[in-house]
Amino acid sequence: MDTTVKTHDITNSVALAGPSAEGLQPFLHDAVVTLYAPSFAVSHQDGQIDGDADGFYHGDSRALARLTVEADGIAVAPARGVLDGADKAAFRSVLRGLGEVTPDPAVTLHRRREVTPGRLQETLEVSNAGTKHVRARLIVVAGTDLAPMERVKSGHRLPAVAATAHEDGLDWSRDTFAVRLTSAPRPVSVDPAAGRLEYDVELAPGESWTAVLHCDAAHDDGDQFPAPAADSVPWRTPVLRSADRRFDQWLGQSAADLDRLRLTDPQQPGDQFLAAGAPWYLTLFGRDSLWAARMLLPLGTDLAAGTLRTLARRQGAATVPDTEEQPGKILHEVRRAAQKFDDDFALPPSYYGTVDATPLWITLLHDAWRWGLSSDQVEQLLPHAESALAWMRDHGDADGDGFLEYIDNTGKGLANQGWKDSGDSIRHRDGRLAASPIALCEVQAYAYEAAIGGAALLRAFGRPGADRWEEWAGRLQDRFRSQFWVEDERGAYPAVALDRDKRPVDSVQSGFGHLLGTGLLNQDESALLAARLASPDLDSGHGLRTLSSGSVGYNPFGYHIGSIWPHDTAIAVHGLARAGFPEAAASLSAGLVTAAAGFDARLPELFAGHGAATDSVPAPYPASCRPQAWAAASSVTVLQSALGLSADVPNGTITVAPAFAEAYRPLKVEGLDVAGGRLDITVDGDGTAHIEAPAGLEVKREHIAPR
Repeated sequence: MDTTVKTHDITNSVALAGPSAEGLQPFLHDAVVTLYAPSFAVSHQDGQIDGDADGFYHGDSRALARLTVEADGIAVAPARGVLDGADKAAFRSVLRGLGEVTPDPAVTLHRRREVTPGRLQETLEVSNAGTKHVRARLIVVAGTDLAPMERVKSGHRLPAVAATAHEDGLDWSRDTFAVRLTSAPRPVSVDPAAGRLEYDVELAPGESWTAVLHCDAAHDDGDQFPAPAADSVPWRTPVLRSADRRFDQWLGQSAADLDRLRLTDPQQPGDQFLAAGAPWYLTLFGRDSLWAARMLLPLGTDLAAGTLRTLARRQGAATVPDTEEQPGKILHEVRRAAQKFDDDFALPPSYYGTVDATPLWITLLHDAWRWGLSSDQVEQLLPHAESALAWMRDHGDADGDGFLEYIDNTGKGLANQGWKDSGDSIRHRDGRLAASPIALCEVQAYAYEAAIGGAALLRAFGRPGADRWEEWAGRLQDRFRSQFWVEDERGAYPAVALDRDKRPVDSVQSGFGHLLGTGLLNQDESALLAARLASPDLDSGHGLRTLSSGSVGYNPFGYHIGSIWPHDTAIAVHGLARAGFPEAAASLSAGLVTAAAGFDARLPELFAGHGAATDSVPAPYPASCRPQAWAAASSVTVLQSALGLSADVPNGTITVAPAFAEAYRPLKVEGLDVAGGRLDITVDGDGTAHIEAPAGLEVKREHIAPR
């Protein structure tokens, strides 16, 4: 990978806000996050760990809540911090006044951080570039609350856990979680009550002094989802060289982050999947893991296979009201323990409250087959696909109206169970919140695509039911056309949902993009949605707003009511390209590339939706995860869409139809993957494409004319 995309200046961020009020989710937007799942560290931009969400975390528990470095009686002034890839960062500071005989700094502190699974390493190097002998007492202050993640996320502060001293550092433990901080060299003083390690540093001109701190954290019963071997990445890592270096850097940083978001299934350690994101969601999430694996199919099918199998092992087998498990259903998330956010919101360790993960699982299996997943692996998963299809018919459509819908039957789970799962996300045009059960428009598209893809798999592998599921999909399409479409002064569009009373929830929102290219819509309907997505109330110039800026209740900082989610925009880009609307796709793609540059190539989970008309760089959503798996994987989807790349390995073909690559050409991408073989694509400045594909595959070249 090109090292020029791995290092980013993080010093010029806005300073971290002061401590947040009790009970408010901490802000993260200018934090430095280094990760190697299932561990990560969160700090200030100067490297100090002492904020509300700051800490070193392992397996959904905070191992350290404070790790600061001070010099007794000397101001330590930060100069610069840089993030290196995903798991490393470095911070330089000046010990003001020490050894100085001119205005130039003389003594500096270089703090280097590296995260590996279960371990935080901090290397402290004090250097004297001056002309005088200097002496200082360096003080490291450490502490922790050993808080579970949901307590940190909900802004509830826990009391500090008392440390015990050992000769090289400090220990903390509670229940089954233990943390040890060690130092080499040994501190001259260890004060467990204050959490202080002290060092006497004496340097002649030109000398340096170094200490290495290790913080090791572990649960007695091991990791719920262990880290894979470093050299077992289940995809090819592509290298992009394009006319827009911002795109190249975005893809490069995304690849580094995705690498460090990998986790394994302890039931079968060879199966890998992507954790959703850091810090809040560094675990298995059905929807997120499925979408991320689907987005990365142009890099290989091994991640998709591992994700499918990991979720299949946990597929619902019974009806369990407390967890929302149902036969055939794919889960929402898995945690080490139950999460209690407050008296009204609590989730069990394995929670099935999602309406879309099940059809998305079926579609990922179908798409992975098309990209070259071996027949034996596909066939092993077909019983799970049949169970998932049956769930759509028997449980997903609870009231028998022919649509997939959801309702929280626990009273303490997620009120909304599509990807827009915040409580205020599904609303009418006048701002009223929709009452459940709710049937989302994009979920009907997922169900249609799953039924058609599932039928193709059943037919290809000689299993019964293909005709029945194609007929089911056809009936769903007819019902959708008759019941979802509404009109405003600009014309017809599908409602975001049907509410409890089967009334259309008529807000204008980004879910349109999830319908395109699924087959649910005809060409005229697709054209109507393409025009909507291209309008400035949705296309912000930095990506797609989740809710039209003209809607009642629009809030550019609203989690799902005006913010921009990179994966949501990338799905729309891909849908527009598949449906034959490259100009609209190009505009949204350009917005994401611009936004990525504004976030040093590490796009967050979401960001504010003010748009390019007022903000040259998008404002962050303060509590967003960064990195987030599907935000990082969006870079591959945008590249795939620009190239018009698709695969049909069962029929021996791949298609390359550059639809909106003009802004990025000349373009060369090396290290794509189809059917386990390497695929390289070059698009010259004049649009001529050169393709080096695996032997045995026919390359189809197409030109997509704007519609």
